[in-house]
Amino acid sequence: MPDLPPGFLMDLATPEDIPALIWADLGANALFAPTGLIQPEALEQHVPETVLAEEIHHKNVIVIRREDQSPVGFAMVTRRHQGLYLDQLSVHPDYGRRGLGRHLVLRVVHETEARHLPHVTLSTFRDLPWNGPFYASLGFVEINRKRYEPFMFAIEDAQRDYMDVTSRCFMRRPVRTSIFRRRGI
Repeated sequence: MPDLPPGFLMDLATPEDIPALIWADLGANALFAPTGLIQPEALEQHVPETVLAEEIHHKNVIVIRREDQSPVGFAMVTRRHQGLYLDQLSVHPDYGRRGLGRHLVLRVVHETEARHLPHVTLSTFRDLPWNGPFYASLGFVEINRKRYEPFMFAIEDAQRDYMDVTSRCFMRRPVRTSIFRRRGI
C-alpha cells in the first residue's frame, strides 16, 4: 500500500474516536448538499453512535488520524454475503483532496484480502466525481442490476426514503487472495 501523506496515520478506530468520526461524517455529508441527490434532513444524519461502537468492537472501522491522534476520516465495513461491504467512507472536507479517502479504500481492500474474502462491494452515486468515478479509478466495477444480491435490494429500499436511488449503483472490486494464504500455508 502506498504511504499516507505526511502528518497522517491510519489504524483501527477506538470508542474514544466516536465524536470525531461523527464530526467527519457530518462534514462529508455537507458535500452532497449542492447536488440535490439527498434530502436536506438526511444530510444532518450520521452513522449512529451505537452502530459505530458495535463496528469498532468488531474491528470494522478504520480511521485516518492527524499525527496528534485526531481522527479526520474513516471507513466502516460489515460482512455481507460472501465479502465485505463498505458501509461508509467519510473524510472531513477540511482534509479532502489529499488522497485520504483513497488510502482508506485501499486499506479496506487489503482488509478484505486479509480476511480471505473474495471482494468488496459498495453503493454509491454513479456519476458524482467523488463517488462512482472515484471508485472506478480504484478498480471497482458497476454490478448489473440482474446480479444484485438480496442485501443490495434491502439497502436500496432503505435509501429510497431519503435519496435518489435511480442515480445510485452497486460496485464491486475483487481482491487477490493467495492460494497459499487461503490454505493457511
